[in-house]
Amino acid sequence: MDFDRIVDRRNTESIKWRYFPEDVLPLWVADMDFQSPPEVLEALHRRVDHGIFGYGIPPADLSEIVVNYLHRHFDWKPQPAHLSYVPGVVTGFNLAIRAFSEPGSSVLFNTPAYPPFFAAPQSARLPYVTNPLVRGADGSYNLDFERFEKQIEAENVKVFILCNPQNPTGRVFTREELTRLAEICLRHKVIICSDEIHCDITYDGRKHIPIASLDPEIADITLTLLAPSKTYNIAGLYASVAVISNPELSRRYREFKNGLTSGPDLLALTAARAAYLHGDAWLKELIAYLQANRDWMAEFIAAELPGVEMRKPEGTFLAWLDCQKLDLQPNPQRFFQEHARVGLNCGADYGPEGSSFVRLNFGTQRSVLVEALERMAAALKSR
Repeated sequence: MDFDRIVDRRNTESIKWRYFPEDVLPLWVADMDFQSPPEVLEALHRRVDHGIFGYGIPPADLSEIVVNYLHRHFDWKPQPAHLSYVPGVVTGFNLAIRAFSEPGSSVLFNTPAYPPFFAAPQSARLPYVTNPLVRGADGSYNLDFERFEKQIEAENVKVFILCNPQNPTGRVFTREELTRLAEICLRHKVIICSDEIHCDITYDGRKHIPIASLDPEIADITLTLLAPSKTYNIAGLYASVAVISNPELSRRYREFKNGLTSGPDLLALTAARAAYLHGDAWLKELIAYLQANRDWMAEFIAAELPGVEMRKPEGTFLAWLDCQKLDLQPNPQRFFQEHARVGLNCGADYGPEGSSFVRLNFGTQRSVLVEALERMAAALKSR
């Protein structure tokens, strides 16, 4: 796969490329600028060429294909019957909050956090509690287990939304960290809703560990949300998988799902099947390309963007850049948009801890990334 080849995405109804003015290079929302694997495109062409798009159901072999993929990549093999399909991970955790919360209870998640985590409890008319990750002197983010348990006890938490790999910090939590989180949730009968959408994209030999794979007792309190969307760049098709081994939790979840939404559409299911069945070789090349982008960017920022701090993400294709030392006005996102013509995510959207940050999507061609970083460096030098 030639990941350096630029495919023009303007005038294709891409939110990434339409949100900002045309002269702004968009490195924000988490979809990549690469074409999806050839096998995915071929499967979609065959389905479109059939010419009929009636109501559909998941392919008969899809759950077995997904289970084999999870076993191959993560040494985790849930039962096919444990899988349910939803149109997107955001839909998935919104359903989980409604299915597993109780009146007067709270929802807990770590911050900085993916912005829909804030919106989901509010839409269910439930309060949320934030457990800030602790940032070390070296820029690393770590879990505050003591505060986590105290918050569960004090705030009547019934659902914990875990994000691993973590968006926006790029942390990939270790087996020890995940076990400790799960043990606290077990003690307090808290359901874990684990958003693992970035699970396939990890660096430096790290291997993602699904929290439900740790132990059957932990799996019994966990709903895991997965998707091929980030990995294989099919985010706009909205195909996601919910894995629930506990029969009672599965029943409650499916009741809410069936009452509120349908499953993914035919094209989404077609793409998902092809990605999980045929995407391994493409994914290996992708991760090598993304890691090289990450490493080049870290070196460039250290040399050419004084005052901007970046800790290399352990997973995802998202960089979390600290601009606190620069006092960029009115905020770092607006500064780089207006003075560098580079479109980034505003860190404040991820919680108050992110007010001095921007999030940068490096899932793009190296030439685009180079141009964007050079623009940012020039903007800082001309202040």
